Amino acid sequence: MKVALFGTSADPPTAGHQNILRWLSEGYDWVAVWAADNPFKCHQTPLEHRATMLQLLIADIDTQRRNIALEQDLSSFRTLETVKKAQTRWGDDTEFTLVIGSDLLHQLPQWYRIENLLQQVQLLVVPRPGYVIDEYNLEPVQNLGGEIAIASLTGIDVSSTAYREHGDTQALTPPIVDYIHQQHLYKCQDATPKRYQLR
Repeated sequence: MKVALFGTSADPPTAGHQNILRWLSEGYDWVAVWAADNPFKCHQTPLEHRATMLQLLIADIDTQRRNIALEQDLSSFRTLETVKKAQTRWGDDTEFTLVIGSDLLHQLPQWYRIENLLQQVQLLVVPRPGYVIDEYNLEPVQNLGGEIAIASLTGIDVSSTAYREHGDTQALTPPIVDYIHQQHLYKCQDATPKRYQLR
């Protein structure tokens, strides 16, 4: 069994994350998703709200395989602990792939017990606009023993930051825009929402 592990600190999750999940569902038996706190970031929004928005994002994905699920109990401050939880759930015979955006490549060598982590998962890097994947970023991870694959998918050019800082709802799916307005989560949420459906 092949399981993709996709944790994200996205605040809020975007149509770009939805696009990645849809793509992962075609290549893996199961796609486990959770909202996480990234120790390299400061967050405006509590974890439970980000988890709810991920659930809305997943529910809005039209896929026949039905193999994407919010697995919020996998969330941990340390990815190594998340992988241990996943191994307990799915067993040692499962092949785990940790999915990260190319914007995180430079952070990886600083992650907790990274060499141990890289022994237990394959790494799938999803290209993000504005973040080059080159030898300068790959070599430090490879030197730590990382088995790296580059996704054939390029993330769409939208970001959580664009919404938080400028109220750009083009980055978001309609259910998440609605949830943000219901919960009054961001300073920019009082702006009149422009609705887009990115498929």
